[in-house]
Amino acid sequence: MKTSGYSFFIKTLLLCMFVLLFNKCTQENKTVSEFPSIIPAPVSMLIGKGQFTITPQTQIAYPGENSEIRKIGEYLNELVNEYAGFYLSLIELDNAGANCISLQTGDFPDLGQEGYNLKSSKKGVQITAGQPNGLFYGIITLWQLFPTNQVENTLAIPAVEIMDKPRYKWRGAHLDVCRHFFSVEFVKKYIDILARHKLNMFHWHLTEDQGWRIEINKYPLLTEVGAWRDETVIGRPRRNTPVQFDGIRHGGFYTQDEIRDVIQYAANRYITVIPEIEMPGHAQAAIAAYPELGCTGEKVSVRTTWGISPYIYNVEDETFEFLENVLSEVIDLFPSQYIHIGGDEARKDQWEASKRIQQQIKDLGLQNEDELQSYFIKRIEKFINSKGKNLIGWDEILEGGLAPNATVMSWRGISGGIEAAREGHDVIMSPTTHCYFDYYQSQNREQEPLAIGGYLPVDTVYAFEPTPAELSEEETKHILGVQANVWTEYISTTEGVEYMLLPRLCALSEIAWSPKEIRDWEDFRARLNTQVKRYETMGWNYRPLDE
Repeated sequence: MKTSGYSFFIKTLLLCMFVLLFNKCTQENKTVSEFPSIIPAPVSMLIGKGQFTITPQTQIAYPGENSEIRKIGEYLNELVNEYAGFYLSLIELDNAGANCISLQTGDFPDLGQEGYNLKSSKKGVQITAGQPNGLFYGIITLWQLFPTNQVENTLAIPAVEIMDKPRYKWRGAHLDVCRHFFSVEFVKKYIDILARHKLNMFHWHLTEDQGWRIEINKYPLLTEVGAWRDETVIGRPRRNTPVQFDGIRHGGFYTQDEIRDVIQYAANRYITVIPEIEMPGHAQAAIAAYPELGCTGEKVSVRTTWGISPYIYNVEDETFEFLENVLSEVIDLFPSQYIHIGGDEARKDQWEASKRIQQQIKDLGLQNEDELQSYFIKRIEKFINSKGKNLIGWDEILEGGLAPNATVMSWRGISGGIEAAREGHDVIMSPTTHCYFDYYQSQNREQEPLAIGGYLPVDTVYAFEPTPAELSEEETKHILGVQANVWTEYISTTEGVEYMLLPRLCALSEIAWSPKEIRDWEDFRARLNTQVKRYETMGWNYRPLDE
């Protein structure tokens, strides 16, 4: 039975054909209890007869001279062991026979950088791709072909032929480790979760009003002072009610060696780590460490409540020197082509109140504080470009005039992304309406963990179309992709992060990967039933599916 995605399974006559063939398939293959349930949906899939059974005698074959593909084979071996409790032997392709899972790259121009072909039959499994990235995504699909009720010491794989490649090149997820700090161990787990959903960008939010989380050798007070707050506000304060605090010192930071370790861990899963260093706002933790960076010179503490701090960097040359020194160490650490500088929610109160800054606005020939922020971002971008990197900022960087080569991450709806694309700038769509995973997942909030607000169930995530219809064909080329964001004001535990992430990340992964025309909510919802069984096998926390 040939399918072009999943969306046609529920249509009238095709539904009947599917039911008949599915029943026949399951009768012939007693140990394969489920029709292949893959998220994100592949571009095309042909279902064959029979199955391939992985046993301890099965081997993984790879090109002997290719150490990168061998590492992919080793990762596949870990997946097999997770499910079946045994490891396979790795051999060179030249020595491969039957009962093998073979991994090989070749000339497949139609697959692009990340596409793959997967063919399984009674004899074995073949995964081919143009690049190693594609092989990796092929084994993630193979993992999803593992039965969730496997027989001991075997994994029965249905016979399939799959051709697959992603729709967007930016398939991202973000994690705020500033409002609440999370260990390196959990950051790696988070990366593993992204990898199992075929995402390829990890946006690491590292600096904030409530904590500075990255070691900068030139400025040790950033972590000695800026990484720690005296206490944390409890819950969401109500109007006319005294604010309560937990009285517990909170904080932590990542050493540069730990960051290198995380970057390599992610790279082994074909995920790029994008660092975010906030400016000019969200700077209270840095100003607590070095008060001369602020506008008032007063000594402040790391912020203990949520919301937007009024503390903002000044625009003195010495402050730009500080930021450039920080960014130099960040750029040396992170291989990413992109450096995220925030640029969002920069309150201008202190700029407005400062006679010095008002004079600087006049001296620079600017009209107002928005243009001063634009000057600030453009000056930082010039430095980042001089290091061979590109700047990303939240859509507020459009205010006062966009930096020449900047990429815009559109979060306040999609209008900022549309404006940027029309101006010829690259865009990542990440609107609150569909991509903010700190929002509630039910309208009955009393049954959910405390969240920042909003309502974002999984079907709303799935309904998002990242490429706006308003754009011309040429303008749509600037839509790089889509990203989910996890802000942690109200998420203090690792279990809480997973609960807010899953299963909404499934929907995000499908809109990022699968062709628009094959997406179908009812079919996707059915596949989620199998996906959450995988979460249970992995020991990942998730929000139960609504009936």
